[in-house]
Amino acid sequence: MNEARAGDAGRTLRLRAATASLVVGLALLAVKYAAYLVTGSAAILSDALESVTNVAAAAFAVAGVRYASRPADESHPYGHGKIEYMSAVFEGGLISTAAVLILWFAVQELVFGAELEQVDFGLLLTVAAGLVNAVLGLYLIRTGERVDSLTLIADGRHVLSDFKTSLGVVLGLLLVRFTGASIFDPLAALVVGLNLVWTGVQLVRHGAGGLLDEEDSALLARLVAAFEAKAATGIIRVHRLRAIRSGARTHVDAHLIVPEFWTVETAHEAANAFEAAVLEAGEVEGDIVFHTDPCRREVCGICDLPDCPIRRTAFEARPPLTVEEARRAQMPVDAARN
Repeated sequence: MNEARAGDAGRTLRLRAATASLVVGLALLAVKYAAYLVTGSAAILSDALESVTNVAAAAFAVAGVRYASRPADESHPYGHGKIEYMSAVFEGGLISTAAVLILWFAVQELVFGAELEQVDFGLLLTVAAGLVNAVLGLYLIRTGERVDSLTLIADGRHVLSDFKTSLGVVLGLLLVRFTGASIFDPLAALVVGLNLVWTGVQLVRHGAGGLLDEEDSALLARLVAAFEAKAATGIIRVHRLRAIRSGARTHVDAHLIVPEFWTVETAHEAANAFEAAVLEAGEVEGDIVFHTDPCRREVCGICDLPDCPIRRTAFEARPPLTVEEARRAQMPVDAARN
């Protein structure tokens, strides 16, 4: 499958998953609100409020996935993928807002007391909704990881946080059911609210890191592994490696050290071939811009180019490339001794 077809398939999966999240979220919101009307439970209301944010976030995710899939243009030369990080920040903000409302209602019940009705029916609906959320959340996260969509991953984590909310609600209602003490209902809502505050803050922090092009250590490690796997004769070393993510696409730039006697055409062809090999080996959708640096005969000890006409010292060894070395701006003149 070529890159264009793979990209189309990925966009289809992203849109399908985001749409499923929206449809299921609407259905579960109706179920949870019905459970609240029947029981009058603050804990179930907290679960329903969390579902309201799920629906809003899912709607934003559908729009975000569609926008992120637009190709690069003159106004957005790196594409539109950054909208996915905005989506993560938006979802984190929604979760935090829901948490504040949940805490408010829980405190109200603690102060004024609560009267619960038909607890068993409320338990049944909450358990069913929680199980559906667990399946949906895992599906969204796995799909997001498969197609490199932060929007889907954030939405999946959001849905799983809703599942944890449902677990807290079920525990609180079970305690009410078997002890007869209604205070466990607002206490469960308090625990749910505090947990959602943490989840929301983490999502905002993750999304903000993407918007500010925070370094992705795992991505750099994957690229360095691909550099090593596809090391070619004449590509002496890689340094000044940088990479940013823009939705599903990755933009990489790095410097290649090549023999100083190579022509511009030879260096250009070698860099292009190396780029294609690295993208395939690293399973990266995107592009790499290589700047070629002449060796200046400073790295003879780690250069395995045969019959080099300008070699000063014999080839000693080519040590494995590390992320730390690849990130350095300087030429690795001492790499053979490290």
